[in-house]
Amino acid sequence: MTVMTNAPSDTRHATGSSRASGAARMWAVVLASCAGQFLVVLDVSVVNTALPSMRADLGLTAVGLQWVVNAYSIAFAGFMLLGGRAGDLFGRKRTFLVGLGLFTAASLAGGLAQDGALLLAARAGQGLGAAVLSPSTLALLTSAVPEGPARARAIATWTAVGAGGGAAGGLVGGVLTDVLSWRWTLLVNVPTGVLVLLLGAWRLVESRAPGGGGAHAGTSPADAPGGAQRLDVPGAVLVTAGLATLAYGIVQTEQAGWTAPATLVPLGAGLVLLAAFVAVEARTRVPLMPLKLFRVRSVSGANAAMFCNGAAMFCMWYFMTLYAQNVLGYGPMAAGLALMPSSGAVVLGSKLAPRLMRTLGARNVAVLGALVAVLGFGWQTTMDAHGAYVTAIMVPGILMMTGAGLAATPLASLATAGAAPGDAGLVSGLVNTSRTMGGALGLAVLSTVAAARTGGATDPEALTAGYALAFATGTWIVLGGIVLMLLWLPADRRR
Repeated sequence: MTVMTNAPSDTRHATGSSRASGAARMWAVVLASCAGQFLVVLDVSVVNTALPSMRADLGLTAVGLQWVVNAYSIAFAGFMLLGGRAGDLFGRKRTFLVGLGLFTAASLAGGLAQDGALLLAARAGQGLGAAVLSPSTLALLTSAVPEGPARARAIATWTAVGAGGGAAGGLVGGVLTDVLSWRWTLLVNVPTGVLVLLLGAWRLVESRAPGGGGAHAGTSPADAPGGAQRLDVPGAVLVTAGLATLAYGIVQTEQAGWTAPATLVPLGAGLVLLAAFVAVEARTRVPLMPLKLFRVRSVSGANAAMFCNGAAMFCMWYFMTLYAQNVLGYGPMAAGLALMPSSGAVVLGSKLAPRLMRTLGARNVAVLGALVAVLGFGWQTTMDAHGAYVTAIMVPGILMMTGAGLAATPLASLATAGAAPGDAGLVSGLVNTSRTMGGALGLAVLSTVAAARTGGATDPEALTAGYALAFATGTWIVLGGIVLMLLWLPADRRR
């Protein structure tokens, strides 16, 4: 009798312990995934407020300064789809740990760099690590948390943490630069990365996409071993090299002009590399970027619009930070604080978009967001060397970033709604890639425009004129994106 009485109690105790252990493991996965995503998004913007200090310490040129940003974003954009594919084939936990390890090591190298070349190489390494790491964060989370309210809460947490990383980047970078040095905008990733690596190695459980993982998924011999032949490394290398070479050629126009060999050679080489990328994607068995997707009007239109928006919006943080510090005399921390309202406006726009989409339709909300951004860009062109904070930074910044938040959500919705259900994850990745690639090339173009207007002068008036022309050019880019949306996107796809 004693045995029969105690058995159910013991079973209930074991079941309760098992559930508690499972819940703890599940939220450890959520914590690791969110921490990884936070680091990736933070490093897009954390260096902005440290740029003037980096330039002074390492003797960087104006061109070198923009490559501190672009080396990260180009590597990130070029290898992001490959990173997602690698996670499907070789395991999300494995790629998470490899990506985070590379990101952490590159952060250490960047923080210790003694010259500009080493810093740029480290930033490219960070971008590659981020491209491997980022896609695995959401995949790990969704595979660990069952469908239902718990998964919805987990994804909402992941989204909020990512948005928080972008919003906090300027302030975190400013505080670290002011209190310690610019090096800590990179070195701060090292202890955080090590802790998340330990947590991930301990708590994460390996997972793969259905049908992925090479021999583990019953692939054909042509795909063995381990699915290596199905990983489109040539495509990733070609698109990244093409984008970087093209951006370099654009930058050369400011110093050498459009007809000089120093400009024409990299421009031509970049276009050839991108054409080779398209040819590889058309022939490979499992392409990184399936060209058939672009036959879908909503997918191609949304990606084109996101490319245009990214080309302008991405540059806003760069030029606003330089204007605040180089012209208005703000310190790094003050510049980070000055841009916080703009950071909050991105989140506000993103939250408003789904509500407006239910009544106005996705395309109309995307156009509305771009129009709001145009107002901000147009306002920013009136900047002067003695501008007041509210009218020269805060209000136009809020308009630009509210518009960016309003436009991004419906464009992503249109892209995924037009694709087959099995391609939803891929087209989401394409939208993010288009935005980041647009930002990289946009920064090259607008930096060249600003430098041409400045003409090598460093007085506040000349710098302001260059920055104002960059914002004027950004205005036209966003307007071009609006025209594309009106002509290309399917009308009024309501959610």
